[in-house]
Formats: sequence, structure tokens, C-alpha cells
Amino acid sequence: MEKEFKIPPVSFASAGNPSLGDPNNQQRRVPRPPFQPNSGIPFMSFDIGSAAVSTSSGPMYSGPGIGGGSVNFDDEEPLLDELGIHPDQIWSKIRSVLNPFRVNHTVHKDADLSGPILLYMAFSLFQLLAGKIQFGVIFGWIVVSSIFLYVVFNMLAGRTGNLDLHTCTSVVGYSMLPVVIFSALSLFIPQGGFLGISIAAVFVLWATRASTGLVVSLTDGGDEHRGLIAYACFLIYTLFSLLVIF
Repeated sequence: MEKEFKIPPVSFASAGNPSLGDPNNQQRRVPRPPFQPNSGIPFMSFDIGSAAVSTSSGPMYSGPGIGGGSVNFDDEEPLLDELGIHPDQIWSKIRSVLNPFRVNHTVHKDADLSGPILLYMAFSLFQLLAGKIQFGVIFGWIVVSSIFLYVVFNMLAGRTGNLDLHTCTSVVGYSMLPVVIFSALSLFIPQGGFLGISIAAVFVLWATRASTGLVVSLTDGGDEHRGLIAYACFLIYTLFSLLVIF
């Protein structure tokens, strides 16, 4: 004989809010106020409209200048002077090489590399116009030539030699002016032959005399070795003239 058991109904509370299953809890429920930020944390309101007006009415940056005032760019030095490039000095040094019989060595006491780099680029450009791409060759030979003249002079002068590599590179670079002029003239004269070699010899002797005079004038103990210094300079500029001829 089967027996019947009475099972009381079971009510399950909601998973998200257990108070839904109990109507008494809904009556005792107290509404919570909205979230209020902590008073200890600083908050700053931002309005896009006011920000646009403020940026359009004044400059974006007004940093402190000298003496507490605004920055005045009129008092700044020119950019070329800050980079150590002085066009007046470069032009004076180039003009001094134009006269091989009276080279003004006083303007070359302040050695720089801006003028030599300008002459190297001009020489490479004229070679490019002649159909010869020799940028790397020219710059590589310039470095080797400067080191070669530096070593030769200091070996000849001994302990009295005061020629540094920076001054040597500057002298070799500015004395490249005759070779640069020859490379420009080679665009209009036939290459090779007796005429081209004769013109090349004139410009090589010009560059040799200018560089030898500068090295002897800027250093101590170089006057007694003028012939050997001139021979080293002659080899350097002959090497560059061969790039133009062939």
C-alpha cells in the first residue's frame, strides 16, 4: 500500500538579489545614495568649450625665461654660429688659397671642417656631372691623405712638430680648391691628351704650393723640411687629379 507524503513548497531566492524572495526584506530595504567621490582625492572638471576658448586666446606655452620673463628669440645666436659654421671665415680662407704666391695663413689658424666638406661635395658633384660616381672614393682618399700628411710631417719634425690632425685636414681640404676648379673645367675640355694633362699639372702645382705654404706657416720646424712636405702634398693632389683625367 503506497503512502503519500506531503512536501512543502520550496521557494528559491534570486541569484542576483536574494531579497526578491522575501517580501519583508523589500520593505526593510533602505535606498543607498549615489556614489560620491572621496573628498581627499582631487578632481578637476574639464570643459571642452572653455578649453578651446582659452587656447585660442593665449599661447600654449609660456615657460619661464631669463629673469622670470618670456622667452625672447631675438637674443638667440644664429643657427650657423651655434653649429660652428662661419661663412665669412670660410670665404676668407677660400680667397687666401686663390693666390698661391701669397697665401694668408693667419685666417687658417682657426681650423674648421665646414669649408673642406663644402669643397669635397663640390668636387663630388662635378665628378657626378662628368658621369663618375665617386663620393665614397673621394671622402675615403681625403681621410687617408690627411692621415698621411699628418704622419709624414710629425716624423720629419720630431718632437718639435705641433701639427694636429684637425688642422691638417683643414689645410688639405681648403687646398683642394684648385683641383675642384680643374674638375669644373674638365667638363668643357677634352679629357686625356696633352692639353688635359698640362692643365692638370698647373692646378696640381697650385694646390701643392698653397698647402705647403700653409703647413709650414702654421707649424714649428716645418721650414727646414719644406721640400719633403711639398713632395707629400704633390702626391696627394696628383692622386685627385687622376680621378678627373681618367
